[in-house]
Amino acid sequence: MFIRKKKNRSGTTSVVVVDKHMGVYREIHTIGVGTDQNEIESLCLLGLRWIESFSGSRDIFEHHERALEEKQIIEYLLSNVENVLINGTQLILNQVFKIVGFDQLQDEILKQLVIARLSQPMSKLATVDYLKSHFDEDIQLHRIYRYLDKLYNSQQELIQKISVEHTKKILGGKIGLMFYDVTTLYFETDTGDELRETGFSKDGKHSQPQVILGLLVSKDGYPLSYSVFNGSQYEGRTMLPIVEDFVQRFALDDFIVVADSGLMNRKNIALLESGGHKYIIGARIKNEEEDIKQWILSLEKRDGEFNEKHKGDARLIVSYSQSRAKKDRYNREKGVERLKKAYKNGSVNKENINKRGYNKFLEISDNVKVSINQDKINDDEKWDGLKGYITNTTLPAAEVYEQYRGLWVIERAYRVTKGTLEIRPMFHFTPRRIEAHVCICFVAYKVYKELERILKLSNIEMSVDKVLSIAKTVTTLKIRMPVSGNTLTKTMILTPKHKAIGKLFEENFWKTF
Repeated sequence: MFIRKKKNRSGTTSVVVVDKHMGVYREIHTIGVGTDQNEIESLCLLGLRWIESFSGSRDIFEHHERALEEKQIIEYLLSNVENVLINGTQLILNQVFKIVGFDQLQDEILKQLVIARLSQPMSKLATVDYLKSHFDEDIQLHRIYRYLDKLYNSQQELIQKISVEHTKKILGGKIGLMFYDVTTLYFETDTGDELRETGFSKDGKHSQPQVILGLLVSKDGYPLSYSVFNGSQYEGRTMLPIVEDFVQRFALDDFIVVADSGLMNRKNIALLESGGHKYIIGARIKNEEEDIKQWILSLEKRDGEFNEKHKGDARLIVSYSQSRAKKDRYNREKGVERLKKAYKNGSVNKENINKRGYNKFLEISDNVKVSINQDKINDDEKWDGLKGYITNTTLPAAEVYEQYRGLWVIERAYRVTKGTLEIRPMFHFTPRRIEAHVCICFVAYKVYKELERILKLSNIEMSVDKVLSIAKTVTTLKIRMPVSGNTLTKTMILTPKHKAIGKLFEENFWKTF
């Protein structure tokens, strides 16, 4: 818009506001008629103010129109939302499942059960509802139970093969170290059977039936193989069957088995040596022959120093650590204090009598009277800070020590499977479903470890648990487009926490692994 001065026949001048639109001039408003120059200039100033005022009114009007239009668009968009998925964990774990290679199985039920186990471990009944309400995955409970009945002997072999091949790939082509240990998995029931029996429980559930789980992992804790044993099985007899089976199936020839002292017995050592296998096993130095015990106790205790002695075809390596000595002393003093409180009246019931833990310091007489034996405590002090290892490798003693310390990876594996994945207590009662449940947790732990590796490589300084906790709050909108009939999917990365793991929701991110 602009001001135009228009001469009239009477000799006056009209001041009008003119607008040009698509090449056509249109008078919008007449400001007034002037007879002299001063009056005309005053009218022009008024015209400019009018244009200013009118333009502002028009902006307000146009803004109001746009706001109404925007509201209509948003309301239309929201009216076509088909679903809101709380599927942040699913989007991440689907990618990791594929990277490991488990998608080769073409097993959709296994994938959904594994992702649910990592996202929100529940009973199978609750899992059905979780998959539907969070991921819009419709799997009927009866299908899951039928699936469990066939999984234990149909996919287990291929699952372990995929896990081993992926582990070899990320470790540079060979397994190297293999760590073995066992744990117990209890059941919330009082009745057992041939597989589920009572035994020494690592969870303190001695009155409830259990099974023994033996797990073989690689360096850095990647799971390789597992097996389930009778709940009363002595753990020392579980190692060789798993190791031998694993070696034969995957044609391994360059590896070292690492296990703790609970698995150290003469038969295991002999069988490992007869099979030509290398091993590093924790030694039970307090149970050694008298001459070896005297040799150990005669050693000068220097922090971080190693001493060796040949024992048959193997080497007994003994180390001393001041920090370990301090811990041994603290634990013993704490244990003795507990004994004094437990037996302060000097008597004990038969059900309280056992030789586990620090009860070894009790002196029992007349079957009912007890006292603390100070001589036993003094003998125990002599071993503070000492630790032994049996090996048939040629590795330097310090390296044997370092390799043995790697056993923490399998201890962590059990903490994750029992904690994050809630592998126990188990509520299945048939051997095939028990095996299937353990198999699902094995796959879940492998996916967990791979995600952990990816986070580290990507400099995302968060634990797997933290990432999955944040991902549980990420939603995806599914919007139907009525004209085309297509569905638009949009994952909502909104909060600062979401943005901290935002790259995990980008398709291109996963192409680098």
